[in-house]
Amino acid sequence: MVADTEQRRGYGDLAQAILDLVGQAGAPVTPAQVRDALGRELAYTTVMTVMARLYDRGLLARKRSGRAFAYTVVGDPAQVTARRMHRILDVDADRAGVLARFVDGLTGDLLDQIATEQGNRAGGQRP
Repeated sequence: MVADTEQRRGYGDLAQAILDLVGQAGAPVTPAQVRDALGRELAYTTVMTVMARLYDRGLLARKRSGRAFAYTVVGDPAQVTARRMHRILDVDADRAGVLARFVDGLTGDLLDQIATEQGNRAGGQRP
């Protein structure tokens, strides 16, 4: 059981590293480019599989580029993080309780920034 947890954690770390790299690339990237940029000894098929799963989860978009796909991140970094937070919240029956405890730990300045952001969105403005 421990090995399974460690294996999943490793996958999560790799998936996050790939998301970060694709997000910072500024242009669509292939699994081969990602594997090379990661600087780890990973099989091409490992990187390709992780990227395909990120695509299936809606975190990456892809377009055929020759024989491979080239991937980009779907949305800006805040949107990506928000989707991850939603997935985490979806496993808890008391979403409101979890969020209330989360908000309790925020600073007043951050709460003010959130209120301003929400006000901008309500007014039809996008930052």
